[in-house]
Amino acid sequence: GVMGRVGWRLPALAALFYGVLTALVLLGVRDVLFLYEENRCSMTYMYEYPEYLRIKLPKKTARRYPAYELYLYGEGSYAEENKNLLLTGIPVVFLPGNAGSYKQVRSLGSIALRKAEDIDFKYHFDFFSVNFNEELVALYGGSLQRQTKFVHECIKVILKLYKGREFAPSSVAIVGHSMGGLIARALLTLKNFKPELINLLITQATPHTAPVMPLDKYLTDFYTAVNNHWILKAQDLRNLTTLSVAGGFRDYQVRSGLAFLPRLNQHDSALSVVSSAVPRAWASTDHLSIVWCKELILATIRAFFDLIDENTRQITEDPKKRMSVLNHHFVRHPAKIFEENPEAFTELTGAFMWITVRASKWTYSVYNDSDGKYFTFPLTSHRKSYSHIYCENSMLDTSSWIYGCLKSNSSMCLEATDLSWRAELLPTTKIVLLKLQDYPSLSHIVIQVPPAAGNKYNLACEFFRKDSRTVQLPVTHLLSFGFSSSKILLNSSGFLYNVQLQHFHQIYQAFKIYIESHCQSHKERKPSVYRLHIPWSHEDSITVAKVPSLTEISAKLHIAQPQNDSSVPELNIYSSSDCQYEVTISCISIFQIIRFHAGALPVYAVCNILLAYGGQLSTLMSIGQCSDFSHELVRTAKPYKVEPLISIVVFLLGFNWFREIWESLSLPEVDAAVLSSQDAWFPLVSLILFLFGTGIAYWSGVFFSTSLRLFSSLWLTLIRPPVLGKDDELITPRRFCGVLSLCLISWTTCGAFAVFLIYLQYLFKAVNVFDFLAFYFQDSDCSKETSQNLSMPTVKPQSLMNSTSKATQSLSSTTTTAEALSSLKLHVTVLNLLTWIVLLYLPSLIYWLKNLRYNVRLDPDPCRCTALILICILEILMNSSTSKVKSSKLLKIAAKVPLPLSVAMLAFGRLHLFKVPHFVTFSLLLHVLCCIV
Repeated sequence: GVMGRVGWRLPALAALFYGVLTALVLLGVRDVLFLYEENRCSMTYMYEYPEYLRIKLPKKTARRYPAYELYLYGEGSYAEENKNLLLTGIPVVFLPGNAGSYKQVRSLGSIALRKAEDIDFKYHFDFFSVNFNEELVALYGGSLQRQTKFVHECIKVILKLYKGREFAPSSVAIVGHSMGGLIARALLTLKNFKPELINLLITQATPHTAPVMPLDKYLTDFYTAVNNHWILKAQDLRNLTTLSVAGGFRDYQVRSGLAFLPRLNQHDSALSVVSSAVPRAWASTDHLSIVWCKELILATIRAFFDLIDENTRQITEDPKKRMSVLNHHFVRHPAKIFEENPEAFTELTGAFMWITVRASKWTYSVYNDSDGKYFTFPLTSHRKSYSHIYCENSMLDTSSWIYGCLKSNSSMCLEATDLSWRAELLPTTKIVLLKLQDYPSLSHIVIQVPPAAGNKYNLACEFFRKDSRTVQLPVTHLLSFGFSSSKILLNSSGFLYNVQLQHFHQIYQAFKIYIESHCQSHKERKPSVYRLHIPWSHEDSITVAKVPSLTEISAKLHIAQPQNDSSVPELNIYSSSDCQYEVTISCISIFQIIRFHAGALPVYAVCNILLAYGGQLSTLMSIGQCSDFSHELVRTAKPYKVEPLISIVVFLLGFNWFREIWESLSLPEVDAAVLSSQDAWFPLVSLILFLFGTGIAYWSGVFFSTSLRLFSSLWLTLIRPPVLGKDDELITPRRFCGVLSLCLISWTTCGAFAVFLIYLQYLFKAVNVFDFLAFYFQDSDCSKETSQNLSMPTVKPQSLMNSTSKATQSLSSTTTTAEALSSLKLHVTVLNLLTWIVLLYLPSLIYWLKNLRYNVRLDPDPCRCTALILICILEILMNSSTSKVKSSKLLKIAAKVPLPLSVAMLAFGRLHLFKVPHFVTFSLLLHVLCCIV
């Protein structure tokens, strides 16, 4: 009747709700993995065949690190000359990252070789590369310390190769890709390592602040040790210059926020940039293309050659010069060749024509001009009316072109300062923006136009008031979900507009900006340049668009605004003067949660499964039967049971008295508090993640049950009708021997491997019970129940006609039927929890299999201790039934413990995924005790 229809609607509504949540997760994953700018990088090619010369290591080092090697990169005649290792260049060491190859050095080595050939080998670099056997160090932290010590040995070997040379180096430069950059930073934590052995460190897409997936304790401990050392020893690191280059939004493996070096107040020798902001590259790179992106590699090699000290023929020991060079090539390029100390004053020579321009706005097109010209702009008449002058030049050469006149007569400027160093290079032009108030001693601005033989380019200048070109555009609210937008219309009469994006300062904000340009006439125009400028970090993005056009720009932050920073992000529009620009902004924030917190979704999924598991035990205690997983998930997975307590603790941790009590109890820091301090925790994020976790738990349960059904159907067609065992003993000699065997495997090989084996064994047991129920329970009422609850495979009555009466008699009563079904439901939930544990342990298993030829035993093994406990627990659980559990005195405790365990899991497991199996194991241990006591 009515109750039946309501009972049908509730599961249907729950499935629909969880389906919507899972769909949102999938859309978020799609946004992260696929919706980003196209690859604008050019491929790096070798002109000669690359060769990798293996460097012989000392016997002790080779014996201690049998899987690792050191190579020298070379091509053609350079490779032939260096076979005897009589090296005279500047040593650079390349460290590959997670599963990276030592051969990835070829892009850097090849371009550096071509650059050296251009200057007749006056200077050249020797590129060494370390072979880490393509180990998965981002997923398994047990080998990080070993790799770090090996690199130290390699540096000592490399410097010995130069001993006795005229310009022998005393230090090396290091380029580290991905985890290779972290290995380089970890060198400084070694007790016997001398910091002066490294002069320059460049990291490419390295997750500096935290691991992408904190899957084991060794990984998180390694990060803690490295970052703490760099904070505590910041004063000692001033002579080491560090540059971190992040890939931008194309790199979905390591988000750029992780690649920014930790902020150190005392440490002014570190620089973090996103590749989309690097001059002459202006391109986001994925995690692999960052090592071969030609534009980025060219910037790196140019910086290397500018860093050379002419006296020592090695990289300069002056930290200030090193930072100047890196800023020149990676932050603000003035379209000039780097000079350490450019001349402050210059004389404007040459038989050029002097032309005075008194207008506030000026444009000039150059085409085959045979005579050079100087255009002068008097400042006296403009200082009262205007605050700034803006000039642009489409000739992208490296010569000086704009000057400030310090001393002049009536017809020409006698002494000037070169303002070209104040310029900034953009994709289609170079620009200068000067605040007149900052240059009180200048009488004129001078634009130099040299004779142009076949060249065609444009120049323009204008005076303006900053407030007349600055427009404020409030961004749309987080909860608008793209249904509302902010719009502004710019009637351009100048060359530059600044649109301030108010209230855009948090990483959970994400927007689409649409810029539509309309022009009065249809003549050919220069393309417009749109720059999204983030003032508190080097993560600008630049877009070049034809005019007229409709351009879409993605506005997202990698780093949140610091608390003491009041600057505002800007959209700089370098425009055509007679065009109209319409700027529209709309919100797409929901998917930023996936970008920043997808790694925590397994914790929320397991938390929800654990709550449902507790609900099943509670139902077993109250009515004597175990309810279905999906029903219990709907009933028990409520965020208000978990989230408020964590929020209260995080709030109280803001008070010193509570923090002191917390630390006195030796309790670990709550992950949400750590994320808040890193500006990575946004409003309602935990609630949204919990709901996403519920959706994932629900559909993973459906998928698991369906897979079990398909497997049991296949199994049933291959074997005879199953018989359910009647062994009431939980521990038999045979099972005890099985446990000992698996424990031995865990101890001597890999804990994850032993867990995987017992998982398969448990799965086989569950399939047996599944088949038994499907084969024998042919009563109509029972058949409906089984098909509704666990999707049992349907067996045709004809296939059962030949069953023996002995098999039919194996069912003692309907009580046995209900008991078996109840036990199966609980087994399926335990297997669901175990599946997540196996997935979290999978990286260690893969690492062990990959390195099996070097060592049979995984050492250190992050899973070993937990695996030993799990083996004993699961061997008992897979042979247990609910008849023993429901009569246990401990069932009440076992049913209530999953809730506090879920709270603890969310409090301490979001940044420590390796803790999740510990909480699940404790809950299963109580279940086992219920079987015994």
